[in-house]
Amino acid sequence: MAGRAMLAAAIGFVVIATSCMVRDAHGHDYRAALAMSLLYFEGQRSGRLPPGQRVQWRGDSALGDGGDHRVRELALPPSNVSVSVSVCVLTQCNAMQVDLTGGYYDSGDNVKFGFPMAFTVATLSWSVVEYGDRLDAAGELGHALDAVRWGADYLARAHASAGGGAEALYVQVGDGDSDHSCWQRPEDMDTPRTAYMVTASSPGSDVAAETAAALAAAAVALTRADANYASTLLVHAKQLFEFAKNHRGLYHNSVPSAAKFYASSGDEDELLWSAAWLYIATGGEEEYSAYIAGATNVGGVRSMFSWDDKFVGAQALLVLQGKLPAGGSHAEMKTNLEQFICNLVHPGGNGGGGGARLSPGGMLWWGSWNNMQYVTLASLVLAVHADHLTAARSASLQCGGGASVSPAQLNALARSQVDYILGMNPETMSYMVGYGSRYPAEVHHRAASLPSIKSSPAKVTCKGGFDYLNKGSPDPNVIAGAIVGGPDANDRYNDSRQNFQQAEPSTVTVAPIVGVLARLLP
Repeated sequence: MAGRAMLAAAIGFVVIATSCMVRDAHGHDYRAALAMSLLYFEGQRSGRLPPGQRVQWRGDSALGDGGDHRVRELALPPSNVSVSVSVCVLTQCNAMQVDLTGGYYDSGDNVKFGFPMAFTVATLSWSVVEYGDRLDAAGELGHALDAVRWGADYLARAHASAGGGAEALYVQVGDGDSDHSCWQRPEDMDTPRTAYMVTASSPGSDVAAETAAALAAAAVALTRADANYASTLLVHAKQLFEFAKNHRGLYHNSVPSAAKFYASSGDEDELLWSAAWLYIATGGEEEYSAYIAGATNVGGVRSMFSWDDKFVGAQALLVLQGKLPAGGSHAEMKTNLEQFICNLVHPGGNGGGGGARLSPGGMLWWGSWNNMQYVTLASLVLAVHADHLTAARSASLQCGGGASVSPAQLNALARSQVDYILGMNPETMSYMVGYGSRYPAEVHHRAASLPSIKSSPAKVTCKGGFDYLNKGSPDPNVIAGAIVGGPDANDRYNDSRQNFQQAEPSTVTVAPIVGVLARLLP
């Protein structure tokens, strides 16, 4: 159980730092939960771990990522910027391996999927942009910026290593099928680490636009801490937006390996979402405001906000700015966003509850596979829109049937979802791993379920690891801060490692709750 001892060491200071916090009326320590949510991203890191790594049961992994490709051309950032790309003399470029180390594993496997990773960076950055002062007051801003930067470094490198400019982007390392045929910790994996890219001739406008959104959002989040680095991220974001605009096509058609795992339903949402972030990051440059004004599809009233559907995020961002024209598509986006929020406040009623209904225990519920991702994303939208209404001196949101909803009510709904996640639910279980006295013991997560390489350095083979998947005993390592997929529509949860729909955590689920938890702090 050395991994659990390492967990105690890793988060011991979290307990100390938060022991004097005044808990909320339900006894929840939002600061402790916030600290754990950021610790989770350190447990998901790929590549060579930094000296300040706090999750000590993890080790370096996937250090050869990109080795199956060669540098296409020299594309270096300014010398004072930390984004690392492969360096070569022009005449030797064809002999240099691409460096695609770093980034995050998306969930409980060992593949680096660029589409959800970019969305993770975008929503984590949004949490920082909205609630940076609160994160700072809680002593967590540095950890939040580290988490943003770890992901942004990889995404910028994936663009620069593909040659930079508006022509190509690496979008995935590893293959889901071969990865899922093994159960190995990332430090041991010997499955193929194939790197996949999109190009002008094999496009992926959805993933290119999403990566542009992530880097633009990261630039906004990081500009006060490192203006030069933020400027470099913004250059990448602008180039990738042009790539996405000029070379349309869904990325999973160019990278069939992604289709079974993160297929995309379209690219118009990513283009609008990235234009919104670029509008903010550039201080309102005409190119991006014109793109937004000319968009023929602004989403309508959406059923959810997710890694595959960003229309709600784009609508919320643009409404928050409060500087766009009151008519046309902008007015339509505002109306659509407000209806989405009204549907959350009155789930299952007129309008379909935004696709959600309320479980008997009070959880917004969309579907059986990782429902919590939709819960945390919706909660972030509720929190930021409540603050927008308050700042705009709007007394309430007007919903159908003459019902009005105050900012306090929106915040209360967001709080209720966080409280449910942290243990105020019929199972009396925290769905954030490591938080509280009772949380999932069998998380569908390779690294957590296998002995730490620090305590058990002997290699765990591809097939030998399945003994641990099927073991039916608590994880030897606690993946603190992870939020599992969560219970079913009737609040039932089956704590089994094989129950991947309910027991697998994901970075896209945790990123938005960082902002919501910061907002709930006193």
